Amino acid sequence: MRSLPQPPPSFVQRKRKILEQLAIPDAEYTDASPKGSVDAGIRDLIDEINSLDGFVTTSSCAGRVSVFVEGRKSAVEEDARLATVAGVGGKGGGGNWLFVSHDPVNVGDEQDLVDVFGLRSEQPESTAGGPDERLIHFKFEPMILHVLTASPEHAQLLLRCGLQAGFRESGAINLTATATEAVTPIVAIRCMGLTFESLVGIQKANGISCTVSADYLQTLLKISNERFSENTKRIQRFRTAVLEATQPPKKKDGTEWEDAAARRERKKAEGLRKKAELEASRDQQCPSDESVAADLSLNAGLT
Repeated sequence: MRSLPQPPPSFVQRKRKILEQLAIPDAEYTDASPKGSVDAGIRDLIDEINSLDGFVTTSSCAGRVSVFVEGRKSAVEEDARLATVAGVGGKGGGGNWLFVSHDPVNVGDEQDLVDVFGLRSEQPESTAGGPDERLIHFKFEPMILHVLTASPEHAQLLLRCGLQAGFRESGAINLTATATEAVTPIVAIRCMGLTFESLVGIQKANGISCTVSADYLQTLLKISNERFSENTKRIQRFRTAVLEATQPPKKKDGTEWEDAAARRERKKAEGLRKKAELEASRDQQCPSDESVAADLSLNAGLT
């Protein structure tokens, strides 16, 4: 690894606890995401990052397409003290998922996307509207990865890799040291440029209804699958950049670069090896005193 500081004890302890949690079998592991576990499409990347000194992932999403009902925009009067309110277009505050996939969605021609996305309600018609009317969103989101790092230098390396790979909205927080702990920034690798969103339905008192055509839903699905493909390419570029950046640097001839101390040790070892080889070669070429005396004795007996 390229001249990065040693991880402080506080980081090492936190990383150990996180890895213990990730080591729980998938059947038993749960998290706060709608899927409830680490995405298969990003598991290898997480394992590789977590194998590096000074880095540990804290949350991740490989990318997803979703259809969801946004949360309430205002608290109902009698529940005002208890109810949470969603941000603009957000799912919080009583919203709910209708459809979520962390992989490209492939449906046959005979499948009705209105049903696939949960945009149909069998409830009878009524005069809807009022305070509980909510919009339904179709949304694609690319990979987002949060990584706890051991130092600002570790964070800078990871940010550089993310930006090079196309995750241009990446950033870091927790950059200020405290009196008791070293700086251990959290890096977010993300790209809002691939995100897109569209309104596709409405939820009223009488249920859910789709407000766009089947062709429009097919177009949204096609765009999301194309962005899944680009997202996968960026993830692979990021993975390659991280692995290359954390390996010992190479010289122009392809051999590993070494600092002055490592070069001295290598030269010392090479010198000792050559000295031993030279001494062994001399021993083979020059007979010992015993062998010389034996030869003289034999020669004397022959005269």
